[in-house]
Amino acid sequence: MADPLLQVTDLKKYFFQGKATVKAVDGVSFQIDRNETFGMVGESGSGKTTVARAVLRLHEPTSGKVAFEGRDVLALSSREMRALRREMQIIFQDPLSSLNPMMSVGAIIEDALRIHGIGTKAEREREVRRLLDLVGVGQRFYHAFPHEFSGGQQQRVGIARALALRPKFIVCDEPVSSLDLSIQAQILNLLEELQDRFGLAYLFISHNLRVVEHLSGAVGVMYLGRLVEVGATEAIYRRPAHPYTQVLLASAPQMDPAARSRRVLLEGEAPSPMNPPSGCPFHPRCPHRMARCSEETPVLKQIEPGHQAACFLT
Repeated sequence: MADPLLQVTDLKKYFFQGKATVKAVDGVSFQIDRNETFGMVGESGSGKTTVARAVLRLHEPTSGKVAFEGRDVLALSSREMRALRREMQIIFQDPLSSLNPMMSVGAIIEDALRIHGIGTKAEREREVRRLLDLVGVGQRFYHAFPHEFSGGQQQRVGIARALALRPKFIVCDEPVSSLDLSIQAQILNLLEELQDRFGLAYLFISHNLRVVEHLSGAVGVMYLGRLVEVGATEAIYRRPAHPYTQVLLASAPQMDPAARSRRVLLEGEAPSPMNPPSGCPFHPRCPHRMARCSEETPVLKQIEPGHQAACFLT
């Protein structure tokens, strides 16, 4: 079996605020194969985006290991990391705020090529025009500015910028959450088409479980900085093992009226990572909590091949 494209092992990212330590990411491990999408789901504040930024070293991890094609990403020098960024890109959640309003979309996309010294001015312009056509914006808008576009078009520009350096791996950080439903479907279809065409690997972050189910071959469920369940998409969605995953799936919007009547709402809010509960981080909200849940912290263990959960009930 080929080695994974990305291997993340015991990744931790702590933020220190005075005497308090915020464990935003606390021992996360997963892998992504070539041409695979790994979906990461969880409520706001669960640590999903911090994981992604730590993997890309936009946040320097506190500890752990990130290997990309066998290379230790955290051991790379600034110069080596800059070269690696050609192969690891990101699509941001809010397309407008991620685009420089003072630059045309052509200049925004070309900027990455220019910074990395790729091609002549004329060659870069040809490539940018090709990318604008590829993502469905159209090269005729080469000189337009971000505010002239709709949200969906802005995100297409963001996707073109991520593709400009021909990466192997792209972080998709809630790339459709700010878009209308009809536009979401178009962007998701575009991402799938690009993955098939270029063999891309995605880390797809979302709080929308149905979007993740549609796109991902494997899924990790985050809660308070930890992965509480990891496995193949079919296993996670058909046989969820962790109570948090079960409640998330049961509370997701349903098209079937009968299914809507059986929806289960997650009670309470996630605890603050500045003051996490003892034992299992989910136990204050868990409908199945036992005495040991407040005293011991469960670790991921295998339920079936390729499916793990961190719960004493499994």
